[in-house]
Amino acid sequence: MILLLTHITIVSVTVYLHRYSAHRALELHPALKHFFRFWLWLTTGMNTREWTAIHRKHHAKCETPDDPHSPVHKGLSTVLRKGAELYMAEARNEETLRIYGKNCPDDWMERNLYSRYPIGGVTLMALIDLALFGVLGMTVWAVQMMWIPVFAAGVVNGLGHAVGYRNFECRDAATNILPWGILIGGEELHNNHHTYPNSAKLSVKKWEFDMGWMWIRLFSLLGLAKVRRTAPIAHRIEDKQTLDMDTAMAVLNNRFQIMAQYRKLVIKPLVAQEMHRVDDSVRHLFRRAKRLLSRETSLLDSHNEKNLQQVLEHSQRLRIIYEKRLALQQIWTRTSANGHDMLHALREWCSQAEASGIKALQDFAATLRTYSLQPAPLVH
Repeated sequence: MILLLTHITIVSVTVYLHRYSAHRALELHPALKHFFRFWLWLTTGMNTREWTAIHRKHHAKCETPDDPHSPVHKGLSTVLRKGAELYMAEARNEETLRIYGKNCPDDWMERNLYSRYPIGGVTLMALIDLALFGVLGMTVWAVQMMWIPVFAAGVVNGLGHAVGYRNFECRDAATNILPWGILIGGEELHNNHHTYPNSAKLSVKKWEFDMGWMWIRLFSLLGLAKVRRTAPIAHRIEDKQTLDMDTAMAVLNNRFQIMAQYRKLVIKPLVAQEMHRVDDSVRHLFRRAKRLLSRETSLLDSHNEKNLQQVLEHSQRLRIIYEKRLALQQIWTRTSANGHDMLHALREWCSQAEASGIKALQDFAATLRTYSLQPAPLVH
């Protein structure tokens, strides 16, 4: 029973507060929205506008001193232990609510019940638990009250920026805590979310599972939800050889998947080859070279930067693929507003890659040409 009640709360947070209210990745039926608002009032006392504003600010100011709950600046221990306190402190910031809390509920129920009596719901929930379960009801109530502060405010906001794996090198430290988003409804897939914040689906890899997406699919089948956006799908046409405007736009659209492929197809095999070429005195540096060469540069600390430079000094080929990786990222950073400039820059990048003499880099340049905004036509 406790797991069922807490799971309803998790679904309310991930589907309603997070994917609908904060990011507008889907639409929800008014009846479902009212249910989620009422349930969150009962079980958390959280206000839609406050939660939405704080989360939007987290994305806008991620890993900066203005981030409401960044473990990078506030410390992992602080976020884990005091995640709920950080939330409440930011909820009192009127500027945060004004800037980031737009388009949130402001109806009669919000003004006269949910916002006016923020602890009324959790008090009512305590009385209901007592009536249903007797003295044991206080344990049920305590678990309900602690679930979101511990797992969402603490674990996701803390561990989700400190430990785990990264499918994509987004510009902040977000990680996927686990590949199976069950305990926190899919929020475990935090790196995927920070890479594609407006996607209603948080799983990306075939082996990842997003419980929240399962509920969204069910709500959609029942006519209670409509998905607006998911992460882009990278289409490739194997025999495509022309690097045209379609290719340029597809590369821009799928840049995070493409950089993940660069790590897999270029960096990984080159590091393995170079490991066998260097002498024992520096081989220990190359054991972490794959991570250092693919890591978002703004996330490298001084120690990692020093190790990276040592690796590059001992391997000209790794220096080339690292510089080519940075150059590829610069293409969509500087030219994304002008398709023709991007196309020219991509063609130049591919020409240089093909002339590098590094087979993995040459093969990757050939792969880039195959990307398209549309899937390959079916052959009958």
